[in-house]
Amino acid sequence: MNLYPSIEKLPTGIAGFDDITEGGLPKGRTTLVSGTAGSGKTVLASEFLAEGIQKMGDSGVFVTFEESPEDIRRNILSLGWNVLEWEAQQRWAFVDASPRLEQETVIAGRYDFSALLARIENAVRRTGATRLAMDSLGAIFSRFEDASIVRNELFRIASALKALGVTAVMTAERRDEYGDISRFGVEEFVADNVLILRNVLESEKRRRTIEILKYRGTSHHKGEYPFTILPEKGIVIIPLAAIELKQRSSALRVSSGNRELDAMCGGGFFRDSIILVSGATGTGKTLITTEFVAGGVESGEKSLLFAFEESREQLFRNAVGWGRDFEQLEAEGKLKVVCDYPEVAGLEDHLIRMKSIIEEFQPARVAVDSLSALERISTLKGFREFVIGFTSFIKHKEIAGLFTATTPTLTGGASITETHISTITASIILLRYVEMAGEMKRGLTMLKMRGSAHDHDIHEFNIDGDGMHIGDPFRSVAGILAGHPVMIDPRG
Repeated sequence: MNLYPSIEKLPTGIAGFDDITEGGLPKGRTTLVSGTAGSGKTVLASEFLAEGIQKMGDSGVFVTFEESPEDIRRNILSLGWNVLEWEAQQRWAFVDASPRLEQETVIAGRYDFSALLARIENAVRRTGATRLAMDSLGAIFSRFEDASIVRNELFRIASALKALGVTAVMTAERRDEYGDISRFGVEEFVADNVLILRNVLESEKRRRTIEILKYRGTSHHKGEYPFTILPEKGIVIIPLAAIELKQRSSALRVSSGNRELDAMCGGGFFRDSIILVSGATGTGKTLITTEFVAGGVESGEKSLLFAFEESREQLFRNAVGWGRDFEQLEAEGKLKVVCDYPEVAGLEDHLIRMKSIIEEFQPARVAVDSLSALERISTLKGFREFVIGFTSFIKHKEIAGLFTATTPTLTGGASITETHISTITASIILLRYVEMAGEMKRGLTMLKMRGSAHDHDIHEFNIDGDGMHIGDPFRSVAGILAGHPVMIDPRG
């Protein structure tokens, strides 16, 4: 007989958070959210209340120790949450404990939180709140000489909140991203659970992550998970740990858009496969991408192209040069082309936007040209997480995906991009320049194709106004893939 029932969790409604916490925040308990400046503590606390109102029908109370309620309102409204309407409906209430200019430091033994507790209890009962946010504990400590008094009073507050039956979030500051959990070293002992938000600068790039440090008596995913903050959405966590390898695999083939390439693949690509096209600049990666998306349209499928290196005008001009009218296909709703410089947003923001566009357009094929361009705006770890998140998403949707990667030299060599994605792709096509008798030729080989027989030769190909034409294999050249082609005598 189980004398201790499992702890019930309260869904927060924050995108991705309930995945990594396996259900939300432990109900009726207090959670500390600790982080440096700009890590998103106040946004998370506010969103916890806002999503409770919007998605769960819960009311909330926001206790502010630092900023005035007016400042908090302004910030919340900028995220698209109508806090003024909720206040009028008695679904959201502020308890203003922010400092006044005339307030002085409190001497030990001359203050307790009884009056504040009474105000909090009144706001909770008035609104029927089941959620509460306190922002921020650091502002309390700065007003007291004796930290032990604050610790005792915080325990009183935590006990009072538990007695009220509310699920509470308290925020606290920390000085370093990987240093002490909180600034004063006692806040984490008051809470049942501890979340750490980070805003780390690596290689001149900022990257926000969340870690569940302590979740007393209940399970959760371990490690750091990237997140971003978006207008109208608030915090969006990328729950990589919640990705499951349960995608279905189809034996159905789809055309690459090129008959000769289809023959090399054993009849075309698999419907739900991920294809990587790797090669130096000018070898034909964008052409293969063009034929792939156009081939989908010709088969009656909608195609989506994300381009991060060329503008729409360049892509459309190139497509016309190869006999494809992208502008007309877009007008007919059969194709969608989205062009952006990678630097306009962080990698997490790109991922969320790309997933949103796919959900809206519902394509059967997606192409990204090129992944290498996205690599330059992120750390290596962040880039790999992006690749895993995006490929898992389109596999789950049973969408055929084609990505391009640029090699660092003209004659070969694996790129960092290729290294990070090659293990999760079903097919890899390598494009290489081959120098023969003072003339540069192009070579193509199908390096890998899981679950299917395929051509293993390195074929010469050329490009003209009709697209790509794959010819015979190279028979008198060795060392092409290594980037050091040498002529050999076919007679041995």
